[in-house]
Amino acid sequence: MKLTIKHILLSAVIAGSATVAFAQDAMKGMDMKGMDMGKGPADEGYMKAMTTMHQGMMSMKLTGDADKDFVMMMIPHHQAAIDMAKVELQYGKDPEIKKLAEEIVGAQDREIATMKAWQMKHGS
Repeated sequence: MKLTIKHILLSAVIAGSATVAFAQDAMKGMDMKGMDMGKGPADEGYMKAMTTMHQGMMSMKLTGDADKDFVMMMIPHHQAAIDMAKVELQYGKDPEIKKLAEEIVGAQDREIATMKAWQMKHGS
């Protein structure tokens, strides 16, 4: 099986609340504003997407239900992917990567819609 970033991230989310607790502890006191993330508007866009995702995920209250927690956490994760892909579409130059960004926007939008429908069906 080819191991992709998507597989790695999915495994981390499935690992459950211990992973979140570890991440929260590891990020305590981190000031991402001081990180040298570059100088251009694309860098600012990527940083905004990451910061929004991290703030959203770290403020979530896990339920102990692996299915509900997985869906709850994956929505902001997917939204961050969309936001970063849109930055690529705006500022990127490589046609192959821009095509990939377009595909990511479409796929992640569909998956967010699927997860939100699941939440509605399951009272999340």
